[in-house]
Amino acid sequence: GAAGNGTGSCEMPMASNDAGPVHRVYVDGFWMDATAVTNEQFEEFVKATGYVTIAERTPTKEEFPTAPAENLIAGSVVFAPTDHEVPLDNYFQWWTYISGANWRHPLGPNSDIKGKAKYPVVQVAYPDAEAYAKWAGKRLPTEAEFEFAARGGLSGKTYVWGDEFRPNGKWMANTWQGKFP
Repeated sequence: GAAGNGTGSCEMPMASNDAGPVHRVYVDGFWMDATAVTNEQFEEFVKATGYVTIAERTPTKEEFPTAPAENLIAGSVVFAPTDHEVPLDNYFQWWTYISGANWRHPLGPNSDIKGKAKYPVVQVAYPDAEAYAKWAGKRLPTEAEFEFAARGGLSGKTYVWGDEFRPNGKWMANTWQGKFP
């Protein structure tokens, strides 16, 4: 991924520091879907299995013993941009836990996925993705497999497409543009 210079802007992007240390790995042959799982595909899985995602389950006191009872509500975290630049030391300034946010209602109970059947499913947790993959007769890629596929055989570069963040001024990824958050 790309990160800013720590001041809230993305004027001098660089690869994120959590991607290290660089090391050589061997990746055997593997298959990967050409696109992310869509809402339509995930809905087919849910209808066939009755699966309930993590975001749709009410957390229990056993799972979160120190959480106040009023915080034990089903939901998920939703991005809420600020109307001005803020210090980047507190992510609660731009992420909000919303009761009722889940894959069917990505921004909360008043949102839906109507007209977005072909969009990638969102608001799913890792166990949800694992359950879908198992049902589909597949598995999730390892980190090394995912990076290998993303790079398309290109290695040793800052970004999966090369060393330039915006070659010839072109945005190469769904990257935050402007002041953050």
